[in-house]
Amino acid sequence: MPVWLDLAWRIALIIGMVAIVLIVHWVERDGLKDNLDGAISFIDVLYFTTVTVTTVGYGDIVPVSDGTRLFETFIVTPIRIFVWLVFLGTAYHFVFRNTWHRWRMARIQQELRGHIVLLGFGTSGSEAARELVARGVDPTDMVVVDRDDSAIALAEAAGFNVLAGDATRDHIQSDVKVGRARAIIISAGRDDTSILMTLTARHLAPDVPISVVVRATDNEVLARQAGATTVINPASFAGLLLAGSSQGFHIADYLADLASTDGRIKLGEREVTTAEIGRPLSAITTGLGVRFYRGGKPYGFDDPEAAALQPGDCVVEIVRVQGTT
Repeated sequence: MPVWLDLAWRIALIIGMVAIVLIVHWVERDGLKDNLDGAISFIDVLYFTTVTVTTVGYGDIVPVSDGTRLFETFIVTPIRIFVWLVFLGTAYHFVFRNTWHRWRMARIQQELRGHIVLLGFGTSGSEAARELVARGVDPTDMVVVDRDDSAIALAEAAGFNVLAGDATRDHIQSDVKVGRARAIIISAGRDDTSILMTLTARHLAPDVPISVVVRATDNEVLARQAGATTVINPASFAGLLLAGSSQGFHIADYLADLASTDGRIKLGEREVTTAEIGRPLSAITTGLGVRFYRGGKPYGFDDPEAAALQPGDCVVEIVRVQGTT
């Protein structure tokens, strides 16, 4: 609910209750007594209504008839308590809670370093978050940004840091410190929005890896031009699985196994160790080396360059998931 609408219905509720009490007091004004001049005018009724609804009164105007006293006891007193609850709830909602959230956000922002930013918590974004947790990433090391309150509620319930807002805006991404993140994952549900988020993220975080989901093949080039490090097309990946299944069930099964931590094996990426420098890619012992990157260029296990690993090489390997046989 927008802030103005939230505040408006609270004010309308209080005005409505005060109006009901005012009407009854005016109709039953003969049951009131003014100790100052003995006459009850509309201003006196308005004054008495506001005073009795917000406090217990000052004693200058008092109910004298049984009907008016019963009305004050069983109707006005509960309304008075309810009005105070609305006042306190409004103060908490707009002052204390917002102050607490601002303080908490400031503390979180100070500690945000080396975190993962997820821009969009729809189907793909939430699945990516679940997979990261399954791979051992602490939920508190991730920040979810989404403009949908229901998505934010789900992310917060899962233990992630959250920020409700439009991730295409510079100040929203600045608030989650994308420049200090170790990775940015973008899944907005719309290609144009995802590409705009990518442009904003790349502007604020020139050196941070950005992974983005696009659904149209034509937009893959645009996403890369916007600054995405990795562009993922769910339809293309599904096509790979379908094509693999047509050549044999085990091919698609193996690809799915590689992509998920629920399987027996997974793909890992790491820098070459000192002990591995000068040795062939096939000689690594932590897993099965399938590719390595040197100077940003990929090399396969069958390339001549794979005969001797060099400092700074990034190795992609297939490793066994712990606990599987």
